[in-house]
Amino acid sequence: MLDALVAMPTVSRDSNLDLIDFVCDYLGGHGVAARRVASDCGQKANLYATIGPEAPGGVVLSGHTDVVPVDGQDWQSDPFRISERDGRLYGRGTCDMKSFLATALALVPEMNRLRRPIHLAFSYDEEVGCLGAPRLIEALCAELPQPEAVIVGEPTEMRVVTAHKSMFIFETEVRGFEAHSSKQNLGVPAVMVAGRLINWLAEQQDRNRERADPDSPFEPGYSTLHCGVVHGGTAQNITAKQCRFVTDIRTLPDEAPEDFFRELERYAREVLEPEMRRVHPDTGIDFHIRSQVPGFAARENEPAVALARQLTGQNTSESVAYGAEAGQFQEAGLSVAMCGPGSIDQAHQPNEFISLDQFEQGVVFMRRLIERLS
Repeated sequence: MLDALVAMPTVSRDSNLDLIDFVCDYLGGHGVAARRVASDCGQKANLYATIGPEAPGGVVLSGHTDVVPVDGQDWQSDPFRISERDGRLYGRGTCDMKSFLATALALVPEMNRLRRPIHLAFSYDEEVGCLGAPRLIEALCAELPQPEAVIVGEPTEMRVVTAHKSMFIFETEVRGFEAHSSKQNLGVPAVMVAGRLINWLAEQQDRNRERADPDSPFEPGYSTLHCGVVHGGTAQNITAKQCRFVTDIRTLPDEAPEDFFRELERYAREVLEPEMRRVHPDTGIDFHIRSQVPGFAARENEPAVALARQLTGQNTSESVAYGAEAGQFQEAGLSVAMCGPGSIDQAHQPNEFISLDQFEQGVVFMRRLIERLS
């Protein structure tokens, strides 16, 4: 099953419909009707399905179908074919997070004695800001009996995770004015203005690091502000007319990403734009919010946390720095825990892999869940 899912290159910028069609056909072959929740463009879809009785008290197994690109990465094997070597399964999505999806699907034939249902919930566009999950969750809450718990199968090395940071993603567009670089006084260099904004992000992150709580359960234990993509300029001797860059802010539960965003916007409006417009009135800085993903913090006595601990045999829980769909499920009033095979350290990397040991632990976890609900 993992072979089949990895062979479908569901990179976020492309459609995931081949995988959704495959899953629908597979489930249909086992008498399970899957329902789709399409994106506005119609090129992507979420999927949810119920195995077992239409009854309350079931468990939702949540995972995303999309993966990050492989462009520019140095892979030693075809990223869209499983390669097994040295006790590891290599391929894009093996860790993040098609192994969890594959295990749930492969064990559907073993779910024939369920007294409480297992609901599958597969989303699109998690990797670009958890964009598909909200409408999937809305459909689940409207159509399904109230579940006892949601297990989000992100790669946690099968440890129970009860908190993740929030995520706020936005694009900044700097509109400059072109001039010869020897006459910069006549132009507004958009790239250099963008550099000042990016430097503001870096300095704010440094301030956050300096005041970090050494006992924070998160790693790193402070809110981060990161620029990962920059595009701008025409030539080295022209002051750039335009520059765009993308930022993600990931905050601790007691901090709001919007606060940092407003401070950056104030710097742009009160300091940078007046300087720019003294040279040319048509210059400026625009911000476009792409995604806002809530943080996640589950109580220790919640049903989903208790369930995940029972299935793993653990008594402790952990927090993670990356964002996920868990906060969105929790925001909808559901009890949520994160637990899945693989290490986040391998996610998004060239030669992404999951160890066979982690894969097997995921299978054991799933079979224990099936037994508990049967």
